[in-house]
Amino acid sequence: MSRKKGPRAGGPRPRRTFSPGQKLDFLDRYEQAVGAGEGGVFLRREGLYSSLMTQWRRDRDAGLLQGKPAGQTVGRPSAEQAEIARLRRELDQAQAKLARTETALTIMGKARELLEDISRSEPDGPDVFGLGRR
Repeated sequence: MSRKKGPRAGGPRPRRTFSPGQKLDFLDRYEQAVGAGEGGVFLRREGLYSSLMTQWRRDRDAGLLQGKPAGQTVGRPSAEQAEIARLRRELDQAQAKLARTETALTIMGKARELLEDISRSEPDGPDVFGLGRR
């Protein structure tokens, strides 16, 4: 009698369920792994899919995972919760864009000051190589 080898040797595995607290924990650890460039490694190690992380992130942003006791089911977000989550995402994107714009303006201002300093310090006569001012 030959024994079956492979991922399904013992038959199909039962479906796993996660409490809201576990989902938040997985999300935190996943986002840290993504920040370190190891998001895929984390998912493979934990046996999770990126689509789960996407759904759990939506649920978290809609406020569905906060304050839920273990064992209580997490339903679909109401229209109001979905709208709040959408507006939070838009606000985060707008704040990130504003920060980039402010940084770019600061850099442009410093570049302008540098160019003004260079033009003020330039001598009025011919330059060192005798080519004259252009």
